[in-house]
Amino acid sequence: MTSYRKGHLEQLESEAIFVLREVAAQFERPVLLFSGGKDSITLVHLARKAFWPGKFPFPLLHIDTGHNFPEALEFRDWLVAETGAELIVRYVQDSIDRGRAVEETGPNASRNALQIVTLLDAIAELRVDCAIGGARRDEEKARAKERFFSHRDAFGQWDPKNQRPELWNLFNGRKNPGEHFRVFPLSNWTEMDVWQYIASEGVALPSLYFAHRRRVFRRGALLMAESPYVPLLPGEVPEERTVRFRTVGDATCTGAIESTAATVEEIIAETAALRITERGGRADDQRSEAAMEDRKRQGYF
Repeated sequence: MTSYRKGHLEQLESEAIFVLREVAAQFERPVLLFSGGKDSITLVHLARKAFWPGKFPFPLLHIDTGHNFPEALEFRDWLVAETGAELIVRYVQDSIDRGRAVEETGPNASRNALQIVTLLDAIAELRVDCAIGGARRDEEKARAKERFFSHRDAFGQWDPKNQRPELWNLFNGRKNPGEHFRVFPLSNWTEMDVWQYIASEGVALPSLYFAHRRRVFRRGALLMAESPYVPLLPGEVPEERTVRFRTVGDATCTGAIESTAATVEEIIAETAALRITERGGRADDQRSEAAMEDRKRQGYF
């Protein structure tokens, strides 16, 4: 396997493993939020290392929008079988059926934001006191405000002005009843760090991340995958192109990029040359300048 700045990656790995072990030490009912994307997959790999030879002491929690890419679900099920992890799935469709969430309408309707309701309901139902996520500070300006241990109030809301100081490696997980924490072990990682770590460790990924032929259509600046969940607008004509995805999320808001990068090594070379942010292909982040921060304040991942 290729060696990428091993000292740098080893330092990031050590930091993430330390944070995961702090979670196990400080919280009683943690879960690892799993989407099938490269960051949550990297977290599972790190958790296996952190608690080897035992199993990592928390289940995976997947909030299923019902509009996922089939490849992501197939990989999720394979990874659960391969690791022996416990998987908990909660469905946005159930929240809609119960009247807890209202389906968006219009040409750019998405269930991405509806995950907030389903996630907060799952946290309350399962009495989760810590939800581990794969967010990184380099992803988006709202993410850059996060601590490793991100406090959420009794309503699941995030207030960037009410976060605990983190001096040296001291993490304060104390909370009041009904509150919980989101913990982000990959906070100091970049997209390039994740890809180099995946290459170094030989981490398996869904095929969506690698160049493949797929029917897509252009909507604004995005290449959207043809899908039963994304109705075409007048003038939108699908055509087959060679594409890959930099992020894996709800099919209704996740755009592809044209690419011939079919291996991790080729993706690393391509990523180094790209001049668009990783989340530049996410339609949900383009709804407003503060789209991510608004969702986070409501309880988003």
